[in-house]
Amino acid sequence: MAPRNYLFTSESVSEGHPDKVCDRISDSVVDLYLGADPLARVAVETLATTNRIVMAGEVRGPASITPDRLEQAARHAVRDIGYEQDGFHWKKATVEIYVHAQSADIAQGVDAAGNKDEGAGDQGIMFGYACRETDVLMPAPIYFAHSILRAMSVARRAGKEPKLGPDAKSQVTLQYENGKPVRVTSVVVSTQHSADVDQDDVREIVRPYVMKVLPNGWMCPEPEFYVNPTGRFVIGGPDGDAGLTGRKIIVDTYGGAAPHGGGAFSGKDPSKVDRSAAYAARYLAKNVVAADLADRCTIQLSYAIGVSKPLSVYVDFQNTGRADEDKVSRKLQDLVDLSPRGIRQHLALNRPIYARTAAYGHFGRAPEADGGFSWERTDLVAELRGLAA
Repeated sequence: MAPRNYLFTSESVSEGHPDKVCDRISDSVVDLYLGADPLARVAVETLATTNRIVMAGEVRGPASITPDRLEQAARHAVRDIGYEQDGFHWKKATVEIYVHAQSADIAQGVDAAGNKDEGAGDQGIMFGYACRETDVLMPAPIYFAHSILRAMSVARRAGKEPKLGPDAKSQVTLQYENGKPVRVTSVVVSTQHSADVDQDDVREIVRPYVMKVLPNGWMCPEPEFYVNPTGRFVIGGPDGDAGLTGRKIIVDTYGGAAPHGGGAFSGKDPSKVDRSAAYAARYLAKNVVAADLADRCTIQLSYAIGVSKPLSVYVDFQNTGRADEDKVSRKLQDLVDLSPRGIRQHLALNRPIYARTAAYGHFGRAPEADGGFSWERTDLVAELRGLAA
């Protein structure tokens, strides 16, 4: 299919968005358990509303992780995000814990036993994607949307923007010509703010962060620069709208530029392939593009609960490839054991590295010294380059 001209839009939300507050709390619980026992099992969801936080789910881990420690983790997460408001306050909110032991039926299917390797924690399909639109091999619309909000968050946390609140959303629309992004046609930013600033003030607070993120000459026309279009955004966070874990799966991944299998990441330990296999698929796709085998690469993995090997490994270069897709699929499976255990070991996922993933995307981030974002490494490139046609 020939490249074409079109507009494409992606959105992001800040760490203070109600759903992201819940993702952060759930991932803080994952880190708490993995920090105590690297083989702990966690599947915990969070709901947040006006001065109330509710956690529910199942775990298997050390008895030292008590309900009091779960509550402390939740309060610490909310405090770090910056909520000290009348309607949502880290210290004043009621925290309810409904967390129980993991189902024995699920454990039986997942655990290794005898000659049986550890199986997937659930059935499902997972997608990974990479493209050449940005240096981090992510689609440009979601990359810019994340970057705008992250820049505003850094400034707010440093005390440089005391009029801004934690809750914010962004949306960026790009013009594509011949399949490549060439300019921004519109930008939308909605941000929580103090009651003593008006819409024009907020617009000028936000403007430099947008200008800094976008390439020179890419800023949208002034009438297409929308800041707080409703005119006022003082009440925000879970006080303004209830939040739930796992409701921002497109924000977490590729902004709609690639397929999504439907499974959320936050609140799940890496035995759950919803999370670990999605990370593995991104890792493989990024290495394929970094090895210059294609300009765009989509990878799908599929699993059955209790079964260790993937049922399928699908590679699609979207007509941009310089290698045979079937050969690349086979090579990737030779290089990386895509069983749940193999993924966790290859990417060293049984670590407390997940709270940091809860906002601004799980992909397109720099690998960190302690193993965070290990799926962003490009250490397979040398092995893959030989497959180029």
